Amino acid sequence: MLTGRHEVQVRTITVDSNGMEKRRYKRRYTRFGRHIFAIGSNEQTARLCGIAVNRAKLWIYILGGAFSGIAGVLMFSNENGTGDPTTSKNTPLTAIAAAVIGGASLTGGQGSIVGTVIGVMFIMTIRNGCVQINLSHGVQNIVTGLIIIVAVLVDRLRNPKNN
Repeated sequence: MLTGRHEVQVRTITVDSNGMEKRRYKRRYTRFGRHIFAIGSNEQTARLCGIAVNRAKLWIYILGGAFSGIAGVLMFSNENGTGDPTTSKNTPLTAIAAAVIGGASLTGGQGSIVGTVIGVMFIMTIRNGCVQINLSHGVQNIVTGLIIIVAVLVDRLRNPKNN
């Protein structure tokens, strides 16, 4: 039974062109978003806290597959009807580099959308710089790999307990 004075927190959502604030709200203040972070941080602890880890992981994989399918359709639509299997062979490397540079921990449980966007901007600036000075794709991948190594080393130094 509730007695006494109760305060209700009202949060105003300001949505920019990308809707980043709305996604941040969903990730931090919804049950599913908190479960994702709990599972990413420590799966066993999340299970002991009563989170249905297998069901949550199933939904995470379903959503990831659906969004990957949408991205594939959008990438194919940009190819003018011709499919090239080597079009996005370096996309996972770039995505991991952007997330790590943006502050996401490879051990899980940390990261933000804003940090990832900053990481993407940094990686694409480096990549565009490599194109401007006429470096080959192989050298661009080496530069991206070196950036990932440095970002992982910084992550390990920042979080020594997760080593």
